[in-house]
Amino acid sequence: MATKRKSKGAYMISAVAEMYEIHPQTLRLYEREGLLRPSRSDGNTRLYTDEDLERLEFILSLAREMGVNMAGIAIVLQMRERMEEMNRQMQGFVDYVRTEMLTQMQQAAPQPGLVPLRRPFGVTRPAPTPHATGRKKVS
Repeated sequence: MATKRKSKGAYMISAVAEMYEIHPQTLRLYEREGLLRPSRSDGNTRLYTDEDLERLEFILSLAREMGVNMAGIAIVLQMRERMEEMNRQMQGFVDYVRTEMLTQMQQAAPQPGLVPLRRPFGVTRPAPTPHATGRKKVS
């Protein structure tokens, strides 16, 4: 569904209902069912933020385009919220592992300019073979 918003701010229920061509009672029903959570002004007027409108667009997409009922919409929204939370947790874990790895690598890093050696320093030569000396083996 295309976004019908033009600017940032808070919108009253009548403006939102008109923008999305739905009855204000539908918005009240979505709030009563816990699908939307608009904030309230000092005068107790419902105020819909841009985030509320994004959520409403998703709800309307599920209802209009996919034929999902209210119970299904609630389940989809709950699953979506759980997935977002899991993504945040996973990103936190990845950041933690990355930080720990970098710390471990920095602690284990050799001094600058030195190359670590895996074997003892020094050149060892294999014992010469008869062919290597250029002489024939005498029996």
